[in-house]
Amino acid sequence: MTDATLGGSTETISASELAEIGLRCEVDGEIATITLDRPERRNAQTFATWSALARIGDTLPGQVRVVVVRGEGPSFSAGIDLRMFTPEGVPGQGSFGTVATLDDTAFEQAVAEAQRGFLWLRRPDIVSIAAVQGHAIGAGFQLALSCDLRIVAEDVKFCMKEPALGLVPDLTGTKPLVDIVGVSRAVEICLTARTVGAEEAFRLGLAELVVPGEELPAAVRDLAAALLGTNRDAATATKRLLQAAPGRTLEEQAAAERSEQAARIRAMFAAS
Repeated sequence: MTDATLGGSTETISASELAEIGLRCEVDGEIATITLDRPERRNAQTFATWSALARIGDTLPGQVRVVVVRGEGPSFSAGIDLRMFTPEGVPGQGSFGTVATLDDTAFEQAVAEAQRGFLWLRRPDIVSIAAVQGHAIGAGFQLALSCDLRIVAEDVKFCMKEPALGLVPDLTGTKPLVDIVGVSRAVEICLTARTVGAEEAFRLGLAELVVPGEELPAAVRDLAAALLGTNRDAATATKRLLQAAPGRTLEEQAAAERSEQAARIRAMFAAS
């Protein structure tokens, strides 16, 4: 494993900076592993977590094809650090009370910056895998939903907690949830803030695979290896096609397939 001092951008972030925030990022060849590393707080997330995730995405080494997101300890992420609801907030970061005083433009920018930490995980040039065990609550659930694929342990507990806290899910989780389970089921899951366990998550399509907790790391490694067995350029083009398919008609998608295939065949054979 390499030490994750991330470069390739005008703004880099070091392993020591990440550690202070409660994150690790390790790059091993074509695989990057991002670990939420605050097990004493069940990997609760803060403003700094989201900003750091965005910076990791900005500076991800170009050779990386697979990104694994995991949590240290028994939980993936218990969601928002509850200190953000207090007047004191998180030391050095403020609170929701602080954000509430921002004007509309500044508020929009603050939320957009937080969302950037989640959005980059959908990039066509990478495949992101959430390795989820234990609690994946609120922001934790949304982080898992931001990934292309989810492998979960048998003890997983998904919950969209924000409405019960007086908030809405705003870390880009509502669209993938609706895309996967449909509007009616998403309404029921969010507005009851109930827990979705492993069996139901698999049945609804929220998990691609359920394994015993001790088998989670091996299952993730196996999936990453299988993904790396596919041609990188073809994988990127195919993911781009699949992501755009729900918003296109059949005719539009067929045209997009023709365009992507023309680029692939010319790249492979035009010079031969």
